[in-house]
Amino acid sequence: MKIYHNLSEFSKLENAIVTIGTFDGVHFGHQKIIKQLVTKAKADGGESVILTFFPHPRMIIDPENQDLKMINTINEKAEILKNLGVDHLIITPFTRDFSNQLPEDYIKHILVENIGTKHIIIGYDHRFGKDRSGNLTDLKASGLHFGFTVEEIMEQDIHDVAVSSTKIRQSLLAGDVGLASDYLGYPFSIFGRVIKGDKIGRTIGFPTANIFIEETYKLIPGDGIYAVTVELSSDLKFESLKENPEASTLNLKPSIFKGMAYIGQRPTINGMTRNIEVNIFDFDREIYGQDIKMNFLKFLRHDVKFTGLEALTIQLQKDKEATLEYFASIEK
Repeated sequence: MKIYHNLSEFSKLENAIVTIGTFDGVHFGHQKIIKQLVTKAKADGGESVILTFFPHPRMIIDPENQDLKMINTINEKAEILKNLGVDHLIITPFTRDFSNQLPEDYIKHILVENIGTKHIIIGYDHRFGKDRSGNLTDLKASGLHFGFTVEEIMEQDIHDVAVSSTKIRQSLLAGDVGLASDYLGYPFSIFGRVIKGDKIGRTIGFPTANIFIEETYKLIPGDGIYAVTVELSSDLKFESLKENPEASTLNLKPSIFKGMAYIGQRPTINGMTRNIEVNIFDFDREIYGQDIKMNFLKFLRHDVKFTGLEALTIQLQKDKEATLEYFASIEK
């Protein structure tokens, strides 16, 4: 899959099969649309193109609202779309100027002149252009003029997509990573860099890797303890998609370990900041500065303030046993 961070980087195609959207989570509903896109492109001898936007339009239109969190970072989204067989991903910078384009200019300059759209798969309620005044009727009328066809995604399919996106966010914030994964079709994950902590975990027999997430818009699950798998390798790096448009965000064969993750403010030691930490089982390597991927598989318990480190240590041992029991149950 080729990735472009601006329409100016993209060379017009002879037969572009296009869909447009933010596709946060790239969940089951999105995957249905994208598979339809890829299948249509192959059947027509064309190339599949996804036009998406970054930052999310709501971050620009309503910058005071910091509540919006994304299920995927842009790199995570790109990796998933690549695995679904998409040919081209255009990540268009979303600005106020972009949002103020007239609908007819958007269709002519972007869809026709820049991309070379011959067929577009789009939702019945898709809106675009200044004040979101453009709609499906405009697209169909322009298609007759410019020579592209429009395939409508029906209302029920759109409704399913919207509901599942909402449920995924709600589930993750509640800690229900299992339900979220059911809707996503894959385990929810976070990517981050291992940074130095205060090493309290080492003193009680549960050393943890502290994870720093650079993307502040990334949704983090609710506070608590989770069973996770951790993917890493000595040379695992998240290559910048800007520096290398065709870079994969993951090493193809990372080492995978079991572990238990903690998200919270560490109330037992009167912590003041929210931490993301993982205790990786059967692991004793130094990995400071390394990027890792953590897959959330099961919620174990909520965060609790204990009477002291001794009580916390006893509970952590129980958490580890529960985590190992979970892995044993899914490996049978």
